[in-house]
Amino acid sequence: MIIPVRCFTCGKLIGDKYEVFKEKMELGEKPEDIFHELGIDRYCCRRMIISHVDLMDEVIKYKKPSA
Repeated sequence: MIIPVRCFTCGKLIGDKYEVFKEKMELGEKPEDIFHELGIDRYCCRRMIISHVDLMDEVIKYKKPSA
């Protein structure tokens, strides 16, 4: 739901780069150019960003059941 702070495989920080990646993708830039610009060269880190599905807006609609 929320992008992980670090890559699960190598431990590199990626959480701070997701918003920039998302904005540039909306502007129509190629993912490979964005990754190069952000310094994300490893396949494992790229996988973490590309495969992320942002569900926070969907989950936030539901209230926590009262106990």
